Amino acid sequence: MENITVLIVGAGPAGLATATCLTQFSIPYVIVERENCSASLWRYRAYDRLKLHLAKEFCELPHMSYPADAPTYIPKSSFVKYLDDYIGRFNIQPKYLTSVESSTYDNDKECWNIVTRDIAECTTINFMAKFLVVASGENSAENIPETPGFQNFPGEAIHSSRYKSGKSFHGKNMLVIGSGNSGMEIAYDLATYGANTSIVIRRPVHVMTKELIRLGMTLVHHLPLNIVDNLLVMAAKFIFGDLSTHGITMPKVGPMILKSKTGRSAVIDVGTVGFIKKGIIKVQGSISNIMGNIVKFQCGDEIPFDAIVFATGYKSTANMWLQNGESMLNNNGLPIKEYPNHWKGENRLYYAGLARRGLAGIATDAKNKANDIKSVIGSMYG
Repeated sequence: MENITVLIVGAGPAGLATATCLTQFSIPYVIVERENCSASLWRYRAYDRLKLHLAKEFCELPHMSYPADAPTYIPKSSFVKYLDDYIGRFNIQPKYLTSVESSTYDNDKECWNIVTRDIAECTTINFMAKFLVVASGENSAENIPETPGFQNFPGEAIHSSRYKSGKSFHGKNMLVIGSGNSGMEIAYDLATYGANTSIVIRRPVHVMTKELIRLGMTLVHHLPLNIVDNLLVMAAKFIFGDLSTHGITMPKVGPMILKSKTGRSAVIDVGTVGFIKKGIIKVQGSISNIMGNIVKFQCGDEIPFDAIVFATGYKSTANMWLQNGESMLNNNGLPIKEYPNHWKGENRLYYAGLARRGLAGIATDAKNKANDIKSVIGSMYG
């Protein structure tokens, strides 16, 4: 049994940011990570053409800026290097290949008992921690919805986390399910490489340019959200026109308020809309069922496909191992408390990077947690 002050579960951006903020207050911690590296999602489960969708000023981790010559929108490889430099600068030393089996709160000892497994050595390590930070991420596990007949689909079917490039799909009939940023960008990538691409868009979505989102995130510090939303929606209509004739409808709630209330981001167009308008990418509605390689849509269309990419998001796995704190999480493993109070649970339990607020939210949460832990430690020993 190792007695420690803070245990951080997960060495993605949220866990690294929390570790750095604790270091600023000289608060000791241990950080465990089930993979063999930090930020495995960014290293191994992101498509090649990915860039950060937000401008760099909204994507910095605490206490370290990007290099002065960094582009406004950081490519995946540059972001991974930034994380490696971040780990080096703040001497973060995660215990890799260490998975959490369970965690329970001991009311008598007022501490968390965490059972972990060293995957390489096949041994068990127990920690007793005064504070527990759940930083295992919103994107721990692939989310593939059940679709009638899918199990008999003969072609290739992959989650977006395993999609890298459209190079190998040239000339093939491709279906992308999901119209978030990943789905829209993967559809564009496939079409660019000559795949016959269709995309399923099942619900209303805001489509913006990177510049509009950057403007909106700047204006929210000076204007009410509804005014910012009205400006963004008017600008988007001017830039893209009426997209409803192309199968893309706009939510009734504005993009910034929608993000604030639900965590759902606007889609940042990388050229997909232009391809849709030209008929290069075809928009489909909901799927009714799959028969062999034929996908039948609720509108009645029946189309053969060679492969399907599920850009249907992820879910957190925190509620699989977190006991005595699971009441704070919903079925998707995300905090029940609404923003901005989502990051703190009971019994010195904290959540990092589970608010669907991206890297900007991660930085804010990390500072809040470190300040709160410092305050609690002060009251315990003051």
